[in-house]
Amino acid sequence: MPKERGSKVIASNRRARHDYAVLDTYEAGIALVGTEVKSLRAGRASLVDAFATVDDGEVWLRNVHIPEYEHGTWTNHESRRKRKLLLHRGEIEKLIGKTKEGGLSLVPLSMYFKDGKVKVELALAKGKKAYDKRQDLAKRDAQREISRAVGRALKGRR
Repeated sequence: MPKERGSKVIASNRRARHDYAVLDTYEAGIALVGTEVKSLRAGRASLVDAFATVDDGEVWLRNVHIPEYEHGTWTNHESRRKRKLLLHRGEIEKLIGKTKEGGLSLVPLSMYFKDGKVKVELALAKGKKAYDKRQDLAKRDAQREISRAVGRALKGRR
């Protein structure tokens, strides 16, 4: 069987970019059991309430919902167990320092296959206040209106 190439997105956390200001991103491998990988290959996962923590020098992904593999037997996995993230020691040390600094969280942005291996895009993020979210929405709406006006002007309409 030939090796897989390219990447395929399994799940993305679109709400994270709305709720958090992303400061830095990291790509991490994830330690999974066989039935989890089979369930992910079927495209079934949810990052809705997921977050990462640093415990005893290791990074753990929590609250990711990977449903049980439907054709699995007694060897099936728990759907919301904590999973270890695989990062370089220097990256883990940097994350420990930044999260202890205060106000920063580790939030998964997406989960995807890269060359046959499951990867997680992890963001070092700061929570947004309600007024920050409103400002972002206002900026996006204003930008949309500008692009529509330019499009109408190019087409010769008012």
